[in-house]
Formats: sequence, C-alpha cells, structure tokens
Amino acid sequence: MLRIFLASALLISAPAGLSAAEDFDVVIYGGTSSGIVAALQAARMGKRAVVIEPGEHLGGLTSGGLGATDIGNKQAIGGIAREFYRRIYAHYSRPQAWKQETREHYQSKRQKPGEDTMWTFEPHVAEDIYRRMLAERQVPVFFGERLDLRAGVQRQGKRITAIRMESGRVFGGRMFIDASYEGDLMAKAGVAYTVGRESNSAYDETLDGVQLGSKKHQFKLPVDPYRTPGDPTSGLLPGIHAGSPGEHGQGDRRVQAYNFRMCMTDAPENRLPFPKPAGYDPLRYELLLRYMQAGEWDVIGNNAPMPNRKTDTNNNGAVSTDNIGMNYDYPDGDYATRERIWREHVQYQQGLMWFLANDPRVPAKVRQEINRWGLARDEFADTGGWPHQLYVREARRMIADVVMTEQHCQGEVLAAEPVGLAAYGMDSHNTQRYVDETGHARNEGDVEVHGFSPYPIAYRSIVPKAGECGNLLVPVCLSASHIAYGSIRMEPVFMVLGQSAATAACQAIDAGRSVQEIDTKALAARLLADDQVLEWKGPKRRSNIDPRRLPGIVMDDTQAQLEGDWVEGQTTGGFICSHYLHDGRQQQGAKRARFVIPIEKSGSYEVRLAYTTLANRATNVPVTIEAADGQHQVTVNERREPAVDKLFQPLGTFRFERGKPAVVVVSNAKADGYVIVDAVQLLPKR
Repeated sequence: MLRIFLASALLISAPAGLSAAEDFDVVIYGGTSSGIVAALQAARMGKRAVVIEPGEHLGGLTSGGLGATDIGNKQAIGGIAREFYRRIYAHYSRPQAWKQETREHYQSKRQKPGEDTMWTFEPHVAEDIYRRMLAERQVPVFFGERLDLRAGVQRQGKRITAIRMESGRVFGGRMFIDASYEGDLMAKAGVAYTVGRESNSAYDETLDGVQLGSKKHQFKLPVDPYRTPGDPTSGLLPGIHAGSPGEHGQGDRRVQAYNFRMCMTDAPENRLPFPKPAGYDPLRYELLLRYMQAGEWDVIGNNAPMPNRKTDTNNNGAVSTDNIGMNYDYPDGDYATRERIWREHVQYQQGLMWFLANDPRVPAKVRQEINRWGLARDEFADTGGWPHQLYVREARRMIADVVMTEQHCQGEVLAAEPVGLAAYGMDSHNTQRYVDETGHARNEGDVEVHGFSPYPIAYRSIVPKAGECGNLLVPVCLSASHIAYGSIRMEPVFMVLGQSAATAACQAIDAGRSVQEIDTKALAARLLADDQVLEWKGPKRRSNIDPRRLPGIVMDDTQAQLEGDWVEGQTTGGFICSHYLHDGRQQQGAKRARFVIPIEKSGSYEVRLAYTTLANRATNVPVTIEAADGQHQVTVNERREPAVDKLFQPLGTFRFERGKPAVVVVSNAKADGYVIVDAVQLLPKR
C-alpha cells in the first residue's frame, strides 16, 4: 500500500484567477504541522503565502497517526501551536464528537483537569482543524507537487528566486521555508547538511554515535540470530546485519528507525482486519517468534488510547513496529529510492500485524489479544485505514552557524537569540540489529535521557550560514547533532519553529534584508507578542552531569557489575550521565552494584558515592570498600543531601595500590527505602 500522488494540484480557498506561476511572498515546501503554522503566521502578518505538499494530506505526523503528542512540558508551547491544541479541546468538548465512547469514559495520562488544551486526538480531527485554519486565512495549498530534484531550485547569487516541481509548475517567492521532514529544498539549494550520527568527539558529547549497552527496547532474553539455530553458516535471519556494530561513541551513517503510528480500534463496528501484504514472508518475523517462544511478549505495549476507542500505537520492545536498519538510504534518496523504502516499511509492519493475528505458531493468547484490535475504518480512508505518513524520525540535518547539541539540551550551554523552547528528553530509537559477542541478537542505538528543564533553540540553528542562502529558513531539518535532534524533533516544537521561521521571513521582507541580517531583538519582540515562549521561567531541574568534567576518577553506574534487576531512573534531576539506578524496593539483599576501579598510582584516595535524594530513599544503605588494608563497611543515609555539590557523599579516605583495583560495592541488604546508585568518585589526597 503506497502513497498516491495527485497529478494536479488542489487549492484550498485559493483566490480567483490564481496562476500556478505567480510569485508569493513566502513559499513553504512541506505541508507538515510546521509548514501549516508557518503559512498561517505569514498570512497573519499580511504576506501572501503558499503551501506546497508532495502528498495528498496536511499535517504530516500530527494527522498521520501521532495523536499522543510528545512534549515534556506543555507550558513550553505557545503561539499558534497552542491555539491548535485549544481547537482540539474545543472539538472534543462537543458531545457530537464522541461516537464510540463518551467523553467521561475516555481517560488519558496526557490530559489534566482544568486544561483548555487537549494533546490526544484522532488523525482526521487534526487534519480537519488544519484545513479550516488555512481556509480562514485563504492560504492556497497545492497537493501532489514534488520538487524537481535535478534542477528544481532557481537562484540568483545567494538567494532562491523560484522552485520548480516535477510537473513543471513554478513557484516564485521572496522567502522560502523548507518545512519537509526530508529537507529536499534545503539540500538542493546548496545548504550544508549531514545524515546519520556524529561521533561523540565531534561536539564533545556523550550520547551521540554508537551507543552500546542500552537496556531500553532491547532483548531481555537471549535469541538465536541464525536461520538454523546454532549454525552461523546458515546465514542470519532477516533484519540482522553481519559485522561489528562499531565502537562506542563512533559516528556512522545509520539513521534511527522509522515506523507507522497505527491508529487501531477495538470497536467492532469500526474495525478493519489487519491486511496481509503482497510479498508477505513469515521468515521476516522468525526472530520475533523465537523471542515470544523464549517467554517475552511486549510488541504492542506502547498503545496510547485516543478518543473514540482508538489508539496511537508506537514501537515497543526488542522486536516491534520499528523497521530497524532499513532506512539508511532514505534521507538522501531520490523519489524512487524512498518509495521502495516506504513500500518495504508498509510490507514489514502490515506483515507484522498479520503474522501476530494469524500465524498458528504465535501463542493463542497473543493472537487473541491482537485480534481484539484492527485498523480504524473511519481513518485514512484513501489508504484502507493505513497511515498516510511514514514516521521519518530523522533525515537530513542542516549544518549552520549554531549546531544544537547535548550541552544545549542539558542546560550547560544557553542558546542565544531563542526562537522557541524544546522540552522533551533526548530520544533516539534503535539504528541497527547485530550479533553480539555471545552469539545472540542485539539492538543498538536507543537513547532515552530525560530529567532536564525546557531549553531555548537558537535562531541561528534554523537559518543557513550567510554564505549559502539568504532567503531560506529550515524549521524541521534544523541544525542539530543527532542526539540533540532527538530531543527537538517533536511535532509541537516543529510548529513553534515554523511560526518563528515565518515571522523572521516576513521581517526580512519588510527590512529588505537576508534572514541572517534581521534584527533578532525585533524578532523576539514579535514572537512574544504572538504568545510564543522563549524563556523557561518554571521550576528548573538540575542538569545531568558529564563525568568527564569532574575531577579524579569517576565510574558511572553503567560501568558497574550488577547483581539482580536494577531499574534505570531519571525522575530526580542532577544525576551523572543518562540515568541512575534504583532497586525498586524489591529482592532485598539480592541486589548489588560492584564498581571495580583501576588504580594507576598508589596512594590515598577519598571515596565518594553519588546518588539523588528524596524522602523515599533508604537511610541505611550498606557500602563496602575494598582497599589495600582490607574491607571497610560504611552506611549511607540517602535521604540526606550529598555533602559535596549536592552530588557526592564522602565515604572516607582509603589507601589503594597500583595494579590492584579499588572495589566499591553498594547493596540493598536490609534497606528501609529505595537504594540509589549513580556513580563512584575517587579523589587522590595529598
């Protein structure tokens, strides 16, 4: 099932006599949520704007199945984006909006009492609202128009004058905004960009590049990766690649996995069965079958409820809807390449659901659970209930004068000239599946680091370098490292940046300047007047801490030898690296975190333990230090704030000998609360 591109453009509320070759003030390529908001802002500022959408629908992911809005803190979202969510709320305030259930019956964790916004919705409702908003401003929209990738950008010097579509239609403009997920206009305008993951060393980060050791969306049980179990000569199962995953922190061209955000329903009168795709191959799901046979079933564990007994179903677990490793050629691909990849993603995910619902080898309870669901008959009617938008989580990323990085996300660096706030954690889905050193299947690339406050996004990250293009803004494929983009890439933030980009474009037109030369103070003033949020004034969480910036020897919990099932935590900010560990107040006495720290120079060292404090922590955490003169027992009260920088609690000074490691063991034996383990620090004493 593929996208169907219209041969001719459709216009929404287009003025009479509009010529396809007529010039506009602001030309927006991409009818995503960002592109729609950009067009609305330009029109509200008195400019003639046009939206050019390669497909048939408006709204991108927001109307393409992603109804469970991802945003860390809703108060970071203002302007037209917030207006959109208010309109969603107004829609569902009407009794006639509820067909399969009542408003009182519907429950969502994303909705709080007293709010005048709503952040969960059905796909068709989002698109209807977008269409009405554009119609109110009489913004023309051309559907089915794709940029000519060979010679579609016409320039005079450092400015774009017009863009030509494959159909031959030409759109002239004074300012251009690339609001697409792929960044085609940006790339064909000669703007520098990158694809894939930078190395950690590129921007002095810790969470970029190859990320080995992640436990999220990972195999919890060993699964044989070979076609014939135990026989490497039989070849690997589909979806697993041969060779090394790369070194930790190393950059590569891999892209985080794509999928479709399915809108499912359990309402029998509105339910369509999952289709069996052409070319269905059950071998594609052999890895999942073995995983289920080993005892793990979590494929649809991320099944967020939407109004009217529908869902926004996302990837969950080691093998799910993410088509890992199958999208590397998408960002820079031509239309034929992307269509092939799109087709393969449809085939994989439709086949996955058909397999789970019908294959007799699947446990009966799983088939029963899956067959309770189906595609929603009243969504995506032109594609048989299947989403019209592939979740392109990441494609090209511009390289501008400012590159947003991990340090911006965590508050270590404050972006100048802000044009909006990002509020979600640094989030990357897996990028590859390989065979680990034990001979089992393993995923790599997942990063989920939260625990920091909303932070500003720099204006210079949405405009190219001055020498490249003076009248282009890029609010979606903006300038950011892979891991920072994983935080910024949320639909509400794209809307915020779309509005800011359009505001800058209009001010550049009025001032007769390039987008790099505008008065950014005047830009900020207009954004604030339009209810954008440029500074976080709410409670601020302590930022995560990079151990490389700490003195002495620091070993994070990720390097500890663990006994028992420890749980990763991020609830309380101010921890080292991506998380801390807690014992869940379970298996008392059976959990230990053992830090084995190499000693290169003999001497006395102060030993410190890092933890985050709360009232539910244990007051009697037993810690054992193995030093040159034997073992030492220390008890730590984790309800008390650590004495050193509110981060480390000194345990004492001990002597260690070169060549014999220092060993620090934290246990949950007889603990009277949660036991927290974050890091151990050794400071040499003089």
